[in-house]
Amino acid sequence: MRTSIIFAVLLGTALARYEPNWNSLDSRPLPSWYDDGKIGIFIHWGVFSVPAFGSEWFWWNWQGSKTPAYTYYMQQNYRPDFTYADFGPMFHAEFYKPDDWADIFQASGANYVVLVSKHHEGFTNWPSKYSFNWNAMDVGPKRDLVGDLANSIRSKTNLKFGVYHSMFEWFHPLFLQDQANNFQTQDFVRTKTMPELYELVNTYKPDIVWSDGEWMAPDTYWNSTEFIAWLYNDSPVKDTVVVNDRWGNNTRCAHGGFWDCDDRFTPGKLIGHKWENCMTLDKYSWGFRANAKLQDILTIEELLSELANTVSLGGNLLINVGPTSFGQILPVYEERFRQLGAWLKVNGEAIYKSGIWTYQSDNATAHVWYTTRTDGPQPVVYAILLNWPRNFLVLSRPNADSGTKISLLGYPNPLTFTSLSGGGVNITIPVIPANEMPCEWAWVIKMEGLANHQPYVSWDAISRNVESIRMRKDSV
Repeated sequence: MRTSIIFAVLLGTALARYEPNWNSLDSRPLPSWYDDGKIGIFIHWGVFSVPAFGSEWFWWNWQGSKTPAYTYYMQQNYRPDFTYADFGPMFHAEFYKPDDWADIFQASGANYVVLVSKHHEGFTNWPSKYSFNWNAMDVGPKRDLVGDLANSIRSKTNLKFGVYHSMFEWFHPLFLQDQANNFQTQDFVRTKTMPELYELVNTYKPDIVWSDGEWMAPDTYWNSTEFIAWLYNDSPVKDTVVVNDRWGNNTRCAHGGFWDCDDRFTPGKLIGHKWENCMTLDKYSWGFRANAKLQDILTIEELLSELANTVSLGGNLLINVGPTSFGQILPVYEERFRQLGAWLKVNGEAIYKSGIWTYQSDNATAHVWYTTRTDGPQPVVYAILLNWPRNFLVLSRPNADSGTKISLLGYPNPLTFTSLSGGGVNITIPVIPANEMPCEWAWVIKMEGLANHQPYVSWDAISRNVESIRMRKDSV
C-alpha cells in the first residue's frame, strides 16, 4: 500500500503541468542526463574577443567604470573617436570551424556544451530579429555562430548543446530607462529579453538555458517564472531542458534546476541541491586575452583537482574557454581538454553517473576525494588521489572486510590491503614502471564490497526516481 502511494505521488509529479511560481517550478525533477554527465564546456565568445584585453567586461571597464588601464589601452591603440561598435566589423571569425571545436569537445570527455549566445554587450551570436545590426549575421562574421556550432555538436558528437544568455545589456537605452524607473516598467524585458529567449529556444532547441545578467532586478521584473513554466510545459525541449538559478536578484542559490550561486562557486560542503562550478581555464578572464601568460592557465593537475573536489560534493564542473576573435581555440586550451579526455578514458567510471558517498574527503591522507557508484552489481566507492603515494596508502574512511576488493583503475592486478583496528585500510602500492602507469596525473582507487559502502542519500536519489517514472511513462 505504501509503495503504491509513493508511486502515485511521484507519477503525479512527473505528469504535472508547472505553474509560473517557484514552488511549482522547483518541484520539477532534474533530468538525469545532467547529473550523470558531470562535465560541461563553457564558451565565452563575442565582440569582446576583438580587443582581447582584460576580460569580457571590456566595454563596461572602458566606458562604464572608466578603469584607467582600459582607457590607456584604447588611447595607445585606437583612434580618438573609436567606439565599441567599431569592434563589431572586426569580429571576423574567419577561421571558425565548428566541426573542429566539436572534435575538441568530444575528445575532452565532456557531456555538454554551453555557448554564450549574447553577453552583456548585447551582440547576439545568432541572427536575432531583436538585435538589428548588432548580431553575427549583419555584422562581423556574417554567419549564424550559434546554429553552426549546434549543428556540429549534434551531428559530430553525443554531447548536449546549451546556450548562455544575458538578460540585461550594459548600455541599452530601454534597460537604462527601466533602471531609472526602479524597474517598475518592463519595456526592455518585453521587447528584448523575453523575445530573444523564446527565439533561442524555438530556433536551436537547447538542452540548457544558462541565464545570467539578472542581478539588478528581481525575477518579477524579468518575468522569469512565466518563461520557465513555458520551457517546462510547452517548449520543444520541455522533457530534457535544464536551467540554472540566475533569474533575478532573489533567485541565486535558491531557485532553479541547478545552482551556480556565484562564478567559480565551490561550497566546500554538501548543500542538498544540485549545483555547478562554472570556472575558467584562464584564471583571470572568461573571454580570450591576447596578453595571457602560461602561468595564468590552469595546469591539468589543477583542473583535475577542481573536478575531483566538485564531483565529490555533488557538483558538475563547467570548464570555460575563450576562443579568439578569428575563431580558434588556442593549442594550450585544446591540450587541456585532450588531457582531460585521456584521463577520463581511464578513470571516467569514478566521475560519470557517480554519486555522493558518506564521506567526501579523507582525514588521514590529504588530497583524496571520494565518489560512489550504485548502478552495478554491488556498490563501489572510489578514492581519487591527487598525489601518487609511495609504498602504501592509508585511508581512514573505508572499512573493509573479507569480501572487499581493491584495485587501481587502469592497472591489471588487484591491490593488497589490511584493515586497521580503528577503522580504515592500509593499501600496499605496487612499484609500477613509468611507462606502465595507468595515467600521468591523479589516480583512482576502486573499492568494491566495503562494509560501509552506503552512499549519502540526497536530492539526486529522489530526482532519479521521478525521472525514471517519467521515462517509463513516455515509453508506454
